[in-house]
Amino acid sequence: MSFRLGLTGSIGMGKSTTAQMFRDLGHPVWDADEAVHRLYASGGAAVGPVAAAFPDALKDGAIDRTLLKAALAADPQALARLEALVHPLVAQDRGDFLARHASAPLVVLDIPLLFESGAIPELDGIAVVSTNADTQRARVLARTGMTPQILQMILDRQMPDADKRARADWIIPTDSLESARAVVAHIAHKVTAHA
Repeated sequence: MSFRLGLTGSIGMGKSTTAQMFRDLGHPVWDADEAVHRLYASGGAAVGPVAAAFPDALKDGAIDRTLLKAALAADPQALARLEALVHPLVAQDRGDFLARHASAPLVVLDIPLLFESGAIPELDGIAVVSTNADTQRARVLARTGMTPQILQMILDRQMPDADKRARADWIIPTDSLESARAVVAHIAHKVTAHA
């Protein structure tokens, strides 16, 4: 039975880079955002149900996330309807991943809104990536199309970093690649030593 490690952190904290560090050590990583992209892509399991509920979001046989966001912005009830359609498909994708990697000593579930979603899957531990607010802000504002207003809107929807850290079994500091790598290696060793 694999050790199921939830990996989360607020925007700009270095979660994708940290997830790659686990992959580099040979541990399978399931990425919730990638799962949604696959489900929305042409032929994906979410295309039919989401297109039926939000016909304006369908473009070239796939769900266009920009068009979907516009539909969601126009209707306050829309997000709950979308989540009711997509969350079970995401859970199925995660279940399929876990079944494929059942013999791995450690599997990482990269879930950006782990605490915010309210539907925490069965996990054996949670690691939160974190850095100081100035570093986080600089990283996010360096992204194309990002503005301080958009960043603030995203942060308002996310649980504060301090609250995430308080709920974590491990905190992975991402101030430097070296410090993050060292903690990732420590966690991986600790949870697989008894496997």
